Amino acid sequence: MALPFLDLSLTHEQCREELDQAYLRVMNSNWFIMGQELAAFEAEFAAYCQTQHCIGVGNGLDAIVLILKALKIGPGDEVIVPANTFIATWLAVEQVGAKPVPVEPLPETYNIDPTRIKAAVSSKTKAIIVVHLYGQTAEMNAVNQLAREYGLKVIEDAAQAHGSRYHNRPAGSLGDAAAFSFYPGKNLGALGDGGAVVTDDSSLAATVRTLSNYGSAEKYRHDLPGCNSRLDEMQAAFLRVKLNWLDRWNRERQAIAKHYLSELSACSELTLPVVAEGMSPVWHLFVVQTPRREVLQKALMNAQISTQIHYPIPPHLSGAFKRRWQKGDLPLTETLAEQVLSLPIFPGLMRQYLKQMEHMLQIIQEHSH
Repeated sequence: MALPFLDLSLTHEQCREELDQAYLRVMNSNWFIMGQELAAFEAEFAAYCQTQHCIGVGNGLDAIVLILKALKIGPGDEVIVPANTFIATWLAVEQVGAKPVPVEPLPETYNIDPTRIKAAVSSKTKAIIVVHLYGQTAEMNAVNQLAREYGLKVIEDAAQAHGSRYHNRPAGSLGDAAAFSFYPGKNLGALGDGGAVVTDDSSLAATVRTLSNYGSAEKYRHDLPGCNSRLDEMQAAFLRVKLNWLDRWNRERQAIAKHYLSELSACSELTLPVVAEGMSPVWHLFVVQTPRREVLQKALMNAQISTQIHYPIPPHLSGAFKRRWQKGDLPLTETLAEQVLSLPIFPGLMRQYLKQMEHMLQIIQEHSH
């Protein structure tokens, strides 16, 4: 029996009856956009993130774009971004006409290195976007201190960090505003696309809400040049169900990660993820690093064990941005792109795929000494 990289059927089976009820509730209401389900989810997710406001939007990329627009960041401005991240973080900055300025990661956690941010600040810098990569928060105290020193806004890209905590404070409550994605494979995933902005800033929240609804706070009155980016009632209803399961599912991910770290600790050729002090990661991804990635990935593939690479092409070397950067500009990020490998980690893995998981660990041990 094969080991998939992700099996959503296991979590969906746990809450299938609740999901069915949510579907029927929305269908019977005949109200599909901006209704009671969205309002309830926004209140519940804001409470979960310990923030005052939540605005459901179309996806995680839109969430970042809307925050930047609400902060009036645009052409001529610069935004500091992690060099090592999914390209959406950079694309959001590009979409508002600003310039992404990349900063290399900490080699231990793969998150943005706060000690390198200062050198990237210029008179044009308006904000820092931190990404809580793979489910572990960035070093927020250092980032926020530097932001205060230079008068910069701090935006959390928390697309992979639902429920992650930093010194017992939840992701989403650690900066001026945060963007979440509810892509189906996330720790909190919809049954389609979805996203949210959370913040304690009432003015920013009102602007994001207006921008996301055609620039309208009142029907047929359009005060801003907005867009259509709304979390629909069906997805909001599904997310309300799954939010109640999130902590339980995150604990399962943490148990799997603990087992991986223990079983692979003696692998001399393998660099394991490091949990920084004060962090409680939720292990959206379990990413190892090896100079023999292709050999290891092929051995696992031959055993019907699926892995992935997050991410094989850094944003600065992608077709979207390579006109501004070239190979060698961000060497640490480039090394990670050549060596990282993501292992399967999802709720239910130890129940449904225990034998395959142990076989995977055995193969990794054999190829990493």
